[in-house]
Amino acid sequence: MASRIEHRAEFTQGLAEVFTALSDQDALQARLDAIGGLNARVNTYSHDGDRWRFQLYQGVGADKLPSFVRVLHSGDLVVEREQTWTRTGQRYTGTVQATVGGVPGDITARTELASEGGKTVLRTDGEVKIRIPLVGGRVEGFVASEVTKLLQNEADFTARWLASAG
Repeated sequence: MASRIEHRAEFTQGLAEVFTALSDQDALQARLDAIGGLNARVNTYSHDGDRWRFQLYQGVGADKLPSFVRVLHSGDLVVEREQTWTRTGQRYTGTVQATVGGVPGDITARTELASEGGKTVLRTDGEVKIRIPLVGGRVEGFVASEVTKLLQNEADFTARWLASAG
């Protein structure tokens, strides 16, 4: 069974401006520098026409993990997240796939950025699947909660980034 991830963020800036803040390589690195964790970096980045693809690397220190996770995994966690975006008319849609090194499972999500009611709205819908007998559900719940917090922190950073640029 998987744990759901749902997140919504609204921005007052226009679609193109918000998308640039979410997908520009310099903006991504600034966001990682501000909230990304251990050794956070943009591993790969490409943009071709109406398609963007990048891979982010983020570490989580063992000291920040709850004890039930430290029992299952020794040391720091490494999260690799690959994100794609495609422009389709007046919206951007995308996918996210993430893995946590040493943990059998994955995180997948669909993203959408569109104008709605005079605002630009970012939606993320996904799930966490952890394949560990007996405790996988508990780990899934923890990971889903942490991903949701990360998405909110990233949205908050993006709002600040946009405000400082304007």
